[in-house]
Amino acid sequence: SRRLDPMQAISAGLTRVGLKLAARAPAIKRVASPSAVRADRSVLSRTMRSTVVPQAVATEQAAAVKTGDAPRWALETHFGYDSVYSSSIDAELDAIEQKCKELKANFEGKMGESLLDAIKAYEEVDIALTKALSYVSLSCDTKLDDDKAQKRKASLFQRYSTISGNQLTFFSLELADMSQETLETQMENSPELAKYQAYIDDVRRSQPYNLSKEVERALTVRAPFAGKGKVVEFYGNELSRLRFKDGDEEVNMEVLLAKMTSSKDAATRYECMKALNTGLKEFERVAALSLNMVAGSWHAENTERGFKQLRSQRNLGNNVPDEVVDSLLDAVKTTGVDYCKRYYALKKGILKNTQGLEKMTWADRNAAINIGTSSEAYTWEEAVDIVKAGYEKFSPTMAGLFQEMVDEKRIDVPAQNGKRGGAYCSSSYGHGPFQLLNFTGTQRDVATLAHESGHGAHFMLSYKQGILQFHPPLTLAETASIFGEMIVFRDLLEKAPTDEDRLAMLMGKIDDIINSVVRQCGFDAFEEKVHSGRASGTLTPDEMTEAWQQTMVDYYGAEGEVFDSYADTSHLWTYVSHFHNVPFYVYSYAFADLVVGSLYGVYQKQPDGFEDKLLELLGAGGVKGFREALEPFGLDPADPVFWKDSIDAHLGSLMEEAEQLAAQLGLSDTSHGV
Repeated sequence: SRRLDPMQAISAGLTRVGLKLAARAPAIKRVASPSAVRADRSVLSRTMRSTVVPQAVATEQAAAVKTGDAPRWALETHFGYDSVYSSSIDAELDAIEQKCKELKANFEGKMGESLLDAIKAYEEVDIALTKALSYVSLSCDTKLDDDKAQKRKASLFQRYSTISGNQLTFFSLELADMSQETLETQMENSPELAKYQAYIDDVRRSQPYNLSKEVERALTVRAPFAGKGKVVEFYGNELSRLRFKDGDEEVNMEVLLAKMTSSKDAATRYECMKALNTGLKEFERVAALSLNMVAGSWHAENTERGFKQLRSQRNLGNNVPDEVVDSLLDAVKTTGVDYCKRYYALKKGILKNTQGLEKMTWADRNAAINIGTSSEAYTWEEAVDIVKAGYEKFSPTMAGLFQEMVDEKRIDVPAQNGKRGGAYCSSSYGHGPFQLLNFTGTQRDVATLAHESGHGAHFMLSYKQGILQFHPPLTLAETASIFGEMIVFRDLLEKAPTDEDRLAMLMGKIDDIINSVVRQCGFDAFEEKVHSGRASGTLTPDEMTEAWQQTMVDYYGAEGEVFDSYADTSHLWTYVSHFHNVPFYVYSYAFADLVVGSLYGVYQKQPDGFEDKLLELLGAGGVKGFREALEPFGLDPADPVFWKDSIDAHLGSLMEEAEQLAAQLGLSDTSHGV
């Protein structure tokens, strides 16, 4: 497919792994982790973004965790700018524009004569652009309510888009169109080109779907001024401004969701869900407009570029065959959905026995199991110690990289108004990585730190591959993050003082896996309904709501089967940013979670030598595809039975452990054969 314009990619989040809005929050799940889209191999650093809705605490926990003094990232120190208004940013863009003009003058129409020199010159431009635009993007993510800063960001990205469209469009198109004979001659004459083989192969895969140079240039230049991009940006900004009724107060979404998931009272949880859905109803027209623009654009591109299936464009960029993704989705809709219903039946029984739950609603889906003695609030220092200890137990190398991120002030910790919701890790090649968190002290915030730090360690290990090849393919982009999360979870589980604590932790982990696997594939199914309908014309908000409600039934059962009511869930589709920023990306979380579950199974059976093999996989970045990277572990996701086996091993084993503990503690109303 046409390589995503870097400006579009970084501003819309297309290069960020995840954008997991709602990772551990009620209507949306924890997809990064966002991760990652194998974003534009042209200019601009791939950014691993995995956004989760932070568990901002509005109740008594807020007093326990004072985030006002929590560490902030030191962007100015690392990038060398004094602010987003720094004149040196403009001066650097002036110099970059001149380099782009020289690159075009020297190599357009001549790529077949000196490919190595062309790639090196292009690489130099990529690195320079990454510095300026990554800084601006990161800095403005903590200033969403600062219109002046947002205007400055938009102006710089518009300028970049014009430069890129006019001067750089030729590069990937000519490389993709180069004859195999010419390429082989260049490889023979310049042996150093071999180190760029993965990048070259990646660009050339898109050749059958590229449009003419003139059309591609026009698309790039116009992107910041017209089309879906500005609508999606407006959607995101308006989403961040939403406020919801909480008694006599108006609170942001993160505070409301945190109150819902942390409350031990079903009535309180339901009131939160009702307030959320009521507020989102007022947002439906904005969300529907943006989603119509996205789905319409996707349909037009698929048609014009010749993609055969709805997901083919995304799959090509991720270097995953359509049939592998189809196999994953089929396994989740069957085996995964069975486990999903079984899990929520178990959770329903536990909530009944511990909280007196009479009727299970959607508001109870992510309710915490409040049993045992574990702390409900952690200081930042405690969170750092927990994550470091977990990493150290598995890999001293990764523990050291984590400590570097903490010591070098690469993490923006506190939850504050005007800051982008959720969490992500930005690669910022040459100056990164950087993590944005919304830390409020919950156990899930600790898990989020472990997750995003995995992304950071992955980047630090893969930087050696160079800016064009360091970013892992989507199929492997969540490997370190989810593995890091799993390592920390297992370390804490071993230290659990009581069976009650152990059960509470297991239930929380299964919540996350269900949300990563089943919920994300349910999101994908919703997207399929919307995009298929959009091909015949604009969809109304009511039609999107109908598609959402049908998807809930397909993946969680009809009302009464497990959940007694789906009341006040009709408009939860409106705040899932993935649908707008990265169409058909969400299956990546299911892919990644199940692959990492299988990897962890290998680690448990054969721990000797595993760390070295995993570090080698992470260090390869984008140089290896998923089959080649996973072969040393004896795993092959292209095998049709892989996904079912992985669901059984990863989710099934945790389910059995939780069911047995619940039965021993007399908290379960269900029983299942093992």
